Amino acid sequence: MRRVIPHPGLSVLLVIFWLLMANSLSFGGLLIGIIIGIVLPIFTAPFWPGRPNVRHRAGFVYLAIVLWDIVTANFEVAAIILFKRNRHLKPAWLVIPIELTSPEAITVLAGTISLTPGTVSSDVSSCGNYLLVHALDSPEPEADIARIKTRYEARLKKVFA
Repeated sequence: MRRVIPHPGLSVLLVIFWLLMANSLSFGGLLIGIIIGIVLPIFTAPFWPGRPNVRHRAGFVYLAIVLWDIVTANFEVAAIILFKRNRHLKPAWLVIPIELTSPEAITVLAGTISLTPGTVSSDVSSCGNYLLVHALDSPEPEADIARIKTRYEARLKKVFA
């Protein structure tokens, strides 16, 4: 069965972003936003793969954890910059074996790592089983890999189950 609005969440986001870009709330702006929010997903629907099965409650828990980690990592990076003065930094490349199979889940994991200050995702292996991450300061790389796997990957398995 084909739905009239193939991606309702995307449609709502398009309307919201249109109103934010227009920087005013008027009837005409809202009408154009609604038209864009309906027409654009209809024309792009053939290019979208099947939707992943997402558990929203687990997704909100994951989002809260990520936001908390971003805030705390900002303070950690500030402390590194202010007090370590680059003398005792131990940057490292971390090769993280990932068990996620969904491309969306792997993308969310890589994005989460990049959003957290002090780390950046650099590459996903061609087989999709490893993620290459650069850490600003990683005195114990194995512990950081284990933390990423337990804190993020395990939760993403629940979100995209």
